[in-house]
Amino acid sequence: MPHALSMPAPGFQAIILCGPGSSFPTFTANPDENPKALIPIANRPMVWYPIDFCYRMGITNIALIAPPSSSSAITTALNTNPHLTGLPLPKPYLLSPKDLDQNTGTAQIFRLPEVRAIVKGDFMVLPCDLVCEIGGEALLESWMIKEANLGGAIGGNLEFAGPKMALGGEQGGRRGGLGVWYDTKGESPIKGEETDFIATSPLESGPVPPSKSSLLPHISRLVYSVPTDTLNDITEDKKSLPFRHGLIKKHARVRILSSHRDAHIYIFPTWVMDMIYLNEHMDSIGEDVIGWWAKAGWQAGLKDKLRLSEIFTNSRRNESEDNLLANGPTEDVDFASLSTTSTSSVSSRDIPPILAYIHPSKPTTKPTMPIIRRVDTSPLLLSISLQLAKLESIDQVGRDASSPFAHASKVAYPEGVASRTTVTRPDCLLAENITVEEKCSIKECVIGANLVGKGCKLTGCILGRRSEIGEDSILQDCEVQENLLVEAKTEDKNNNLMSSEGMEATEEEIQESFADEEVSYDGNDFVERSGLSL
Repeated sequence: MPHALSMPAPGFQAIILCGPGSSFPTFTANPDENPKALIPIANRPMVWYPIDFCYRMGITNIALIAPPSSSSAITTALNTNPHLTGLPLPKPYLLSPKDLDQNTGTAQIFRLPEVRAIVKGDFMVLPCDLVCEIGGEALLESWMIKEANLGGAIGGNLEFAGPKMALGGEQGGRRGGLGVWYDTKGESPIKGEETDFIATSPLESGPVPPSKSSLLPHISRLVYSVPTDTLNDITEDKKSLPFRHGLIKKHARVRILSSHRDAHIYIFPTWVMDMIYLNEHMDSIGEDVIGWWAKAGWQAGLKDKLRLSEIFTNSRRNESEDNLLANGPTEDVDFASLSTTSTSSVSSRDIPPILAYIHPSKPTTKPTMPIIRRVDTSPLLLSISLQLAKLESIDQVGRDASSPFAHASKVAYPEGVASRTTVTRPDCLLAENITVEEKCSIKECVIGANLVGKGCKLTGCILGRRSEIGEDSILQDCEVQENLLVEAKTEDKNNNLMSSEGMEATEEEIQESFADEEVSYDGNDFVERSGLSL
């Protein structure tokens, strides 16, 4: 069960994107029947983690967006999986737009009419593969101080009608957004993990220092963002790393980070929906929406190319009826002049900024840093699952002192573990409906509803549901596909164990392959042709 709800957020909603799991061949060989969102992370469905994140910050209006092809499997899980059926009320709801498939870009999703229809105010976007231990209310509070800031991001400009401050959405449409980035070289670095190249500029400090628990010292203005792979293509083409004069002129102090990654946690004002809708070239939120938005604050002419002037002039003023102050005064009220909180005045010609929370890589107020991680590859799944397995359980330290991701007990069904078996409880998680036969040794493992045969030695492994490990098997740092039978006396290391069933080429596919590649032999020359005349 998630921890108690912290703070309500009237009018605020969260949208969780449940995309394909092509990077998890061990667990999503058929993404329709076994969608990525349901892959277990430390014995909980992946999508449980972003849902729990929302409940902990007080957001209960939660929509799961998934392709129609996987909606049946997700609906079944929402109705039957104990971790999902045990969620507080109101429960998340599933939306499957008819034109959404496994290849639709994240920005394209927000141009679909079914999705546009449900966004009524400011909103949060999350990926289904997010594991975030920090409290979302701290992010929301920082965004409100820096962007909503009790006076709107643009100060007292009278060009726009509507109240300056409303938790669910500013009718004038002038508030900025916030994203989250974390260091991939922190406590548990994974070789080959995706990274982004970002540049930030410091914000003006207020007269009152923030508290030690505040996230404000780690928030800055994002001025450039691009995936590292794209950056490599740019530098290879240009033979250098080009920086525009407009960036340096606008922001004298710039901090460049190259080992961080976009967590895909976004707090967006409503007007972002219009920016995405009017710019059909935007396919990805992380690369296109965030990247262009960051540059629009300093690159000359980009504001008009993105049609932002048109958006701010014709804001969707009637779509914030559920917001906190939607029934309040309709004239401009500059709350900044009534508050002792420091607010920044921004010219009406400026673009509302996209802010960046840069998660610190070293502990500040706690012995260890709270976890923020995308779990979108098999190595990350193994690493994060084993990291979560090391969290102290609730029966060890009590609910108040435990992590929000702690399980009630390290071994949920002790009766299923035979005698003369060694299980290192500090770094293992064993779920219900498990059977571990005698003389086994289990260290640093996450095991769901499985059968582990007599005399097995498992170290650093995660086992898919209903898999069976044959007697006297020795596995180290392995992932085992669900429903897989591992033969007795198997010895393997650093491998993904999965069935080849369904991967074999059919006779028809073999014949088609030969038909596509005509082969001719002429003397000593061997020529392979693919429907081309040579």
